[in-house]
Amino acid sequence: MGPVAALLGMDRTTLTAALKPLERRGLVKVIPDPSDGRSRILQLTGKGRTLLARALPVWKSLHEEVERLVPDGGAEAMRRGLKALL
Repeated sequence: MGPVAALLGMDRTTLTAALKPLERRGLVKVIPDPSDGRSRILQLTGKGRTLLARALPVWKSLHEEVERLVPDGGAEAMRRGLKALL
């Protein structure tokens, strides 16, 4: 879970809370790491992969729209600024 939390820019506690509704919907499984019982591994279910496949084109389209709305070079500057907050 640590790498996923880092990728999303959130702490593990926040990630754990965000995952609970996804688990209830059957979209993700949180399973113990066989090599370290204290760690957890995240696994998309078949239902989760299907939903992700449907959502990804929408996400890409919206991000392309934002890119078009931000003045020249501004989107990259915005990304750098947001990364600096981490």
